[in-house]
Amino acid sequence: GNFHGQPLAISLDFLSIALAELGSISERRTYQLISGQKGLPSFLVKNPGLHSGFMIPQYTAAGIVSENKQLCTPASVDSIPSSNNQEDHVSMGANAATKCKRVLDNLEKILAIELLTAAQAMDLRRPLRTSSYLEKMLEAYREKVSFNEADRYLHEDMMKTLSFIKEPLVN
Repeated sequence: GNFHGQPLAISLDFLSIALAELGSISERRTYQLISGQKGLPSFLVKNPGLHSGFMIPQYTAAGIVSENKQLCTPASVDSIPSSNNQEDHVSMGANAATKCKRVLDNLEKILAIELLTAAQAMDLRRPLRTSSYLEKMLEAYREKVSFNEADRYLHEDMMKTLSFIKEPLVN
């Protein structure tokens, strides 16, 4: 018999759902950091009434999370006969794989926004410190993306952060 891609399609659909959930959790952590709770200023800026701070990155993360939810409709439950009905049950595994890749790429963006936000929150909590490993990571990160004193165009910071999370951290 010919190989049937249904086991892969189902696995990729479930992987997409799991990745989307990680993104949803990350966005909620980002929201908690900008919400003015936990002793941090609203939007993680010193003058929140004058500056919008990290509100737009959180909106961006929320929009990407919503896109991931839409991408998680299982491809494996869809089948359209093809090849003159010779292939009467098609797994749609390629569609599941393509969607999974998009969800994964989106998750990286959401996690980059969380790092951007968390680094700002950490700096606002100084002189408190975290673990030595995280302090090294934050130091390396701050070489790429500076602390946000006032409103600025954050797209570049988000893209630099995305590049940062993709490169290996040197000890």
